[in-house]
Amino acid sequence: MTRTQGRTAPLGVLAAVAGQGTVLVAAGLLVTHPPGGWWDPAEDGLVARLAEHRTAALTTVSSWLSGLAFTPAIVAVTAAVALLLLLRHQPRLAALLAGAVALQAALFVTAAHLVDRARPDVVRLDGALPTSSFPSGHVGAATALYGGLGLLALHRLRGRWRILLCALAWTVPLLVAASRLYRGMHHPTDVLAGALNGAAALWVVARALPARTHRAPAAPAAASPAVPLPVALVYNPVTVDDALLERLCAVLAAHGHRPPRRLPGAAEDSGRAAAERALADGARLVAACGGDGTVTACAEALSGTGATLAVVPCGTGNLLARNLGLPTDPEAALAAALTGRTRRIDLMRAEGDGLPARAAATMAGMGLDAAVMSDTGRALKRRLGWPAYLVAGARHLGDRRFALTVAVDGAEPVHRQVRAAVVGNVGTLQGGVRLLPAAVPDDGRLDLVLVQPHGPRGWGQALLALLTGNRRPGPDAPLEHFPGRRITLTADRAHPRQCDGDPVGEGRTLTLTVRPAALRVRVPAGPAEQPEPVERTERTEQPEPAGQHDRPGRAAVRREVA
Repeated sequence: MTRTQGRTAPLGVLAAVAGQGTVLVAAGLLVTHPPGGWWDPAEDGLVARLAEHRTAALTTVSSWLSGLAFTPAIVAVTAAVALLLLLRHQPRLAALLAGAVALQAALFVTAAHLVDRARPDVVRLDGALPTSSFPSGHVGAATALYGGLGLLALHRLRGRWRILLCALAWTVPLLVAASRLYRGMHHPTDVLAGALNGAAALWVVARALPARTHRAPAAPAAASPAVPLPVALVYNPVTVDDALLERLCAVLAAHGHRPPRRLPGAAEDSGRAAAERALADGARLVAACGGDGTVTACAEALSGTGATLAVVPCGTGNLLARNLGLPTDPEAALAAALTGRTRRIDLMRAEGDGLPARAAATMAGMGLDAAVMSDTGRALKRRLGWPAYLVAGARHLGDRRFALTVAVDGAEPVHRQVRAAVVGNVGTLQGGVRLLPAAVPDDGRLDLVLVQPHGPRGWGQALLALLTGNRRPGPDAPLEHFPGRRITLTADRAHPRQCDGDPVGEGRTLTLTVRPAALRVRVPAGPAEQPEPVERTERTEQPEPAGQHDRPGRAAVRREVA
């Protein structure tokens, strides 16, 4: 089920809670009473070794870490964060944190009573606690609370530091688990079960809470069209359901538009034929409802026609929406587009051996990034969202570097050993990470980054450069940048390639050419800008001559001359 669909029904929530509790208790009984002696119920080897190597300093640190997850600390932090969220009119997020902490606590108490596992047979630094060893309540509470705070930081904050804050929050449960083992309070399977209990509680409560509703802003009086603008919704039927389509139609109606045509995109062309059909039927505004593949397919159909694109993010990456400053919620994004302004942005033309020419709107490349895209399953992306790419990425960090020749705008080619090469029309990844700091979608040029770290130290330097934005130039840098209008990548052998997150097959070459000012797209109005009604600009727009989008626009020429 995608995030745009309805939440779990009450009976489903009860079933999920009962299932989580049943699995937790069953796991505890299986660990403490293993059939056929396949498991050692004592399981004290690791805990005993830690107890033998205790030091005064480590004992003090473990006390502080355990203190982060003692009941008073958990209650205090949960209450403080929930109050702050309520004051910021975020009751759903407050309920998520408080509900997850409460649910894991209830299941912990139940499982601890039924399983009744003895604590490790070592000197226990916290004495005799009233509950049994399985599962770890400290780890469960830390996972529910600090894991939830990490998710909030990742999805609610802006800027590159939110990834660091998320990583710090997610590290807390791991440190708490280590401290509980060191202090002799739990067996290893106890802390593992506690972590799973806390994570499952977060998931169950998130599914139980009602979906966020966004009241569409009232359309400005000046934006009420005398003649309603023909609008079409081109959507990915895999990620967009009928309920979301109805809500998007309600947003359009609130801004004075007639009911739009609803055109499902086909899997074989990601919706390009549907967008062309919308144009043939007279649509002047096409809302692309899907991921980056759907958006790019619609952009390719609309480029050079004078029609305008509205990006409605309903996919995994949603890179174009993020880089245009659109909200990640589909209804809010459509409302922001309707009350915003029109902006001309560039597109890319991608081609190579075995790759027919196609458009790209965000990023294309070969090597590690393309391998990750190819290795991330649709089911995992639907369940996790863009963090699913991190799972596949971990499997490819050890991929070997490969020889790559780079030719930019006819200059002398350069030769490098790289792990990945990414060409971007935009620069920001999920989580606010600036992979291409100089990339702007309307500057008439493309930006290339060569990812070429060598060894663990090189990966550390690359990560630091991504988080801080400090990039050192030179061929020995872990991230090397090149700007240009036409960039050709030639590898020593066939490697995975991707365009806008879609795998496009292996090959040795990939050429990206900029198409300046090729697309009209709606973006939010800035703080000092007046909203620009859609219908006023659309009625005065004239279609561009055929092939116009393949030549630099006047604005691009002026920028280059300057």
